[in-house]
Amino acid sequence: MKIKSVSSHLLRVPLGDKTFYSSQAAFPERNSYLVRIETDTGLVGWGEGGQYGPAQPVAAVVDHVFAPRILGRDPTEPVRIWEALYAFSRDFGQRGTYIEALSAIDIALWDIAGQAAGLPVWKLLGGRFRDKITAYATGCYYPEDFSHLPSQLTALHEEAAGYANAGFGLLKVKIGLLSLEDDIARLRTIREAVGPTIGLLVDANHAYNAATAVRMGRMMKDLGVLFFEEPVVPEDREGYRKVRAENPIAVAGGECEFTRYGFRDFIASGCVDIVQPDLAVCGGFTAFTQILTLANSWGVSTVPHVWGSGIAVAAALHAVATIPAFPFTANAIPLLNQPVIEFDRKHNPLRDDLLHQRFELIDGCLAVPDAPGLGVTVRDDILDQYTY
Repeated sequence: MKIKSVSSHLLRVPLGDKTFYSSQAAFPERNSYLVRIETDTGLVGWGEGGQYGPAQPVAAVVDHVFAPRILGRDPTEPVRIWEALYAFSRDFGQRGTYIEALSAIDIALWDIAGQAAGLPVWKLLGGRFRDKITAYATGCYYPEDFSHLPSQLTALHEEAAGYANAGFGLLKVKIGLLSLEDDIARLRTIREAVGPTIGLLVDANHAYNAATAVRMGRMMKDLGVLFFEEPVVPEDREGYRKVRAENPIAVAGGECEFTRYGFRDFIASGCVDIVQPDLAVCGGFTAFTQILTLANSWGVSTVPHVWGSGIAVAAALHAVATIPAFPFTANAIPLLNQPVIEFDRKHNPLRDDLLHQRFELIDGCLAVPDAPGLGVTVRDDILDQYTY
């Protein structure tokens, strides 16, 4: 079997009145970069790469740099191809766009390898520890009119209660756009809405310096927050260590980190309690397996970051299924020592409509696909509708 063709698909969904904010910027659209790899036997694999910036640079790397180097190669050797592409681009592509492009290709190759073997990716990776994964809802972003706190609190109460009523036992909330006091007011409203048993997670999207993050962590202590994601900018390793040492909440991060080399330094230097590789960013399944080994070696939990289309969600389900309970107990508990999966709840047809298969929350969990490869198939009509 040989790789016959590689094609890029840039997808965009304008959000209109559903625009929302994190601490960093408005989200007026949802977008994804997908790669389609076809073999000479007719098998097709899909991958996703890049999550945080424009898709065009990722597509350019795939189309003009990587694709010519993998045409004619055996697609059932994703690790070998990963190492060849990384070695070729090491001098100029150790991070960022090149690794995002490599992530997309790697995910698509594992998809093909699984289909060729008649096995789901999780089985190729060594087997799954669970057939369903506890999901946490990511929501409670900021509205466009984020300066009017009273109306925001009313809407937050309703939104958060909706997640609890839908069966989520964990909820991740955005912070960092407002003052510490206003964000604490938002968190108190959410806690009141969901009750005492729902686990709260917070994500600052690197909005703070270390001293402010420590202060915020201490202010959140009585709200039962279980982890504090990206408290400082990803380059500030010393800041991460300070926040981890001086605030009472577990520190999570890593969605902006790349390959085993970046995560080696991030983990070994004591930055986080929970590491969050994104498969569409860090280097795909091949890099994920290496990062997981590094994290386990240093006593750090792994909870992948998930953002993007249904392809990214499917890939994450396969990856999270292969994470062992850490540390092992006879009764693994979600987030305490059993991995969970992020399930973004903001409007995104690329996640909810792109695939023939739908991700359904049942008893607070998402099922791990059983079909060969990623176990999902793309709807051509939705692909065409949102391709630009």
